[in-house]
Amino acid sequence: MELLKDKRGDFVETKHLTMTQVQLTWRMPLSEMIADFYDNLKSVSRGYASLDYEIKGYESKSRLTKVEILVQQEPCDALSFVAVRDKAYDEARRLLERLRELIPRQLFEVSLQAQCDGKIIAKERVMSMRKDVLAKCYGGDISRKMKLLAKQKEGKKKMRMIGKVEVPPEAFLTVLKRGG
Repeated sequence: MELLKDKRGDFVETKHLTMTQVQLTWRMPLSEMIADFYDNLKSVSRGYASLDYEIKGYESKSRLTKVEILVQQEPCDALSFVAVRDKAYDEARRLLERLRELIPRQLFEVSLQAQCDGKIIAKERVMSMRKDVLAKCYGGDISRKMKLLAKQKEGKKKMRMIGKVEVPPEAFLTVLKRGG
């Protein structure tokens, strides 16, 4: 029942078929059933539940919104999706966390953002790799070390301006598996 409530289901009725079998009737949007609902139902019921459905018609009372994913402040249309306004933040956060794991580290920090109605609702960062520029400095003056680190910082700033981020193909599959 919790699964159905999470999927925006409305309870209709309960029938006791036998002493050990119960039939629950719910109304829910087809869009919630399409992505991983059957797998989640089997998981929650430990394999005992079954599913039968029929399409009753169309209703237009959902409050939907488009969630855009920005990679380095540039929209990536292939990763954008439509979500229910109440669940947009949670789905965007989950997607960005998966993307952070999938996108390889660059020599500069990569910013991943989810935008909804012109507002940033979630943000993740892929941390930059760091080359050891102090490897050649053995002891000596601290100002030399500081100069090398400042030079590295400037180089990373320049790279961030012109650097492009390659999004791996696995990242696009995560959009299709949002519900899990």
